[in-house]
Amino acid sequence: MLFDIAAQTLRTIAADPKHLGARIGTTLVLHTWGSALTHHPHIHGIVPGGGLAADADRWVSCKPGFFLPVRVLSRLFRRRFCEELQRLHCEGQLKFFGEHVDLSDPEVFADWLAPLRQCEWVVYAKRPFAGPQAVLAYLSRYTHRVAISNSRLLRHDDRGVTFRWKDYREHGRTRQKVMTLQTEEFMRRFLLHVLPSGFHRIRHYGLLANANRQRDIPIVRALLHQPAPLPAADRKADHTCAQPAFLCRHCGAPMLLIETFARAQYIRGPPAARSS
Repeated sequence: MLFDIAAQTLRTIAADPKHLGARIGTTLVLHTWGSALTHHPHIHGIVPGGGLAADADRWVSCKPGFFLPVRVLSRLFRRRFCEELQRLHCEGQLKFFGEHVDLSDPEVFADWLAPLRQCEWVVYAKRPFAGPQAVLAYLSRYTHRVAISNSRLLRHDDRGVTFRWKDYREHGRTRQKVMTLQTEEFMRRFLLHVLPSGFHRIRHYGLLANANRQRDIPIVRALLHQPAPLPAADRKADHTCAQPAFLCRHCGAPMLLIETFARAQYIRGPPAARSS
């Protein structure tokens, strides 16, 4: 539901002639964690700075440094999300446990949902990327990361697991903090973010959707006067031709260059076990 409504909101506002007036594409990535490993589901989206006109005869670019108004996105997302929650509750698809079991009652759920229709919901838009390489760098950082990286883990002892975390509610220099959790609690928080088998945490919509990209991407390239990429077979052939022609002295077959080590660069071995 978070994926679908986020994509629907972006596409609806972008299609409005008062804003962009174009069909856009978007790639959405699900994150479920906060810095302290708490359960904080949210979506990161990457959106091209424009889209196809309704009749697909021209490319509509957004204003420099501005894509869509975040306040308008926030209001529509809030309304659609609350409506979908209400619909799922009426159809009996929401399950409640423990201290939240009372929300199974329609009246209690309606009272709980009412304030959420009035408070502000946060939609954040970042500045455009500085070219395709920056997009790839962003994707490489965000698409396959896990809830906590090894670099944030400080120690594991009798007290539990100690790690660094960032307190985003602090605005001074003390945002970087240290937290120690009992081992069981640390594992519980970490396992909150292991997704069900087969769940796709990266999804594409609009121009970038699997059903549309083969039709729409060539049109976009033509309108933007961008060359089509080489077929995979041609790229492989070019890559092979660029390789030095090393031949195996035993069988005569060509040897492919896998990696080059610079002078004075040593291969890292696995860390040695500490002596007790």
